Amino acid sequence: MPTGFGRLWTAQTVSSLGDGVSHAALPLLALMLTRDPMALAIVTAAGTLPWLLFGVLGGALVDRWDRRRTMWVADAARAVLLALPAVAAALDVLSIPLLAAVAFLLGLGGLFFDTAATAYLPDLLGRDPVLLERANSRLRGAQTAASGFAGPPAGSALLALGRAVPLLADALSFAVSAALVRSLPAVPRPVPQARESLLRQARAGAAYVFRDRILLGLALRPAVGNVAFIAVETVLALFAHERLGIGAFGFGLLLTAEAAGGLLGAGIASFLGRRLGTGTALTCTAAIEGLAVLGLAAAPNPYAAGLALAVCGAGMGATMVLAPSLRQTIVPAHLMGRVASTSRMLAMCAAPFGAFLGGWLATTYGVRTPLYAAAGLLLAMTAVTASMTGNRRVEAALRAAALTGAAGHPESGDPVRVPATETC
Repeated sequence: MPTGFGRLWTAQTVSSLGDGVSHAALPLLALMLTRDPMALAIVTAAGTLPWLLFGVLGGALVDRWDRRRTMWVADAARAVLLALPAVAAALDVLSIPLLAAVAFLLGLGGLFFDTAATAYLPDLLGRDPVLLERANSRLRGAQTAASGFAGPPAGSALLALGRAVPLLADALSFAVSAALVRSLPAVPRPVPQARESLLRQARAGAAYVFRDRILLGLALRPAVGNVAFIAVETVLALFAHERLGIGAFGFGLLLTAEAAGGLLGAGIASFLGRRLGTGTALTCTAAIEGLAVLGLAAAPNPYAAGLALAVCGAGMGATMVLAPSLRQTIVPAHLMGRVASTSRMLAMCAAPFGAFLGGWLATTYGVRTPLYAAAGLLLAMTAVTASMTGNRRVEAALRAAALTGAAGHPESGDPVRVPATETC
């Protein structure tokens, strides 16, 4: 692994630790202000709206800008932004509208950082598929350990010291991450397409995804999955409090159980890909996620709920190693930012629907109902996308990318063509 990868790994681990702190603290802060499920849904949805409004255009901008600079500026801005709710919490004037506004701006910073990081990594690693899978496994494992194991219990504990404390901790993590990212090595910028408007470049990136069945399948899965998972996340704190009878510290431990599964899934993702093939492995992890959420909905106690979340986390952890590695291998460098942002935009645009669906179902039918609905969506999505990302189709795309060289792909933006006879 290149020397620079260690710094990128460290930066994302530190930032993920802060994210884990806020992941537990923010729902609990909102819960201190209101018990209205729809108000909680608004805060959750606000963080995903930037992808709906600026997703594809953000990817086009990342393909124009220096990706390393984009990452550290986004993290520095988020560090400053978190000072606002921290001061409001210290002065006891924190409100749901303020939390929603901060969530929106943090989401905007995340849009630019995540897109730039996804595009920067294959350039740093020379687009080597083995190194990409190894790197994504390490990044996902570290992110899970930091944001899942250490972060949520720390967030719950820091919240006991004061409402502003977990927010300041997250701000510090962003500042450290920005400093580390700024020290990363520069990589060659993609050759710009002359005299093309930003809108036209954005449209080309989106068309590339929709014309390629593998990329479309990889994009549809998190899109449907986010409706389900955000519906669950919206009511999870309320579900844990009312149905499982656990408090703030117990809620942090519940999130830690999911992270434990995610760490395991990230660790075994490469093994699953080799044994089953990437396509079959992705189908299996999708089915596991749906069945695990079904188990969570029916959980009679916190122990069963923790086990279900751990199994779900394992499926998600493996998926979030295999899918990005495949995408980064077969997509040409000059389109990487736009393809990544289009795929992420589809996923994040679905999230507000999941948030409001979760809030509405919980208000109308009870707090368990969003969980059952989420399980049904995940299992239906598994059936739909299985053929789109089957083993034969994936192997053909990898062969085509190896023959043409993803970095030297034709400028026309045509996707890797897989013979029509290739099936799952």
